[in-house]
Amino acid sequence: MHSLHQQLNSLLLAVEQELCAMQLWDQQRPSAEALASTEPFAIDKLSFNQWLQFIFLPRMAGIVEAESALPENCSVAPMAEEFYRAEQVDAISLIRHLAAIDAFICDQ
Repeated sequence: MHSLHQQLNSLLLAVEQELCAMQLWDQQRPSAEALASTEPFAIDKLSFNQWLQFIFLPRMAGIVEAESALPENCSVAPMAEEFYRAEQVDAISLIRHLAAIDAFICDQ
């Protein structure tokens, strides 16, 4: 695995660990219909936590596994800020991890 993909993998793992620490990791997978949403962040079918866990993290892990080209840009942290503010959840650490992913991808 290339250094670039190893760094991204570490950042993704930090997000997963933070979701677990915040007790936001779902044990039950959403329906196939919900996962097939075409809306940004699957906002019509999933919570942001579910989108992170079941769509974002697996897609990014697939890029790491295949050592594929990284996306040209990433802007997940602003959506996280909005979601957690509305939910009144203290997610500063999670948002920092997501911002690190955004910066890492955008700087490549």
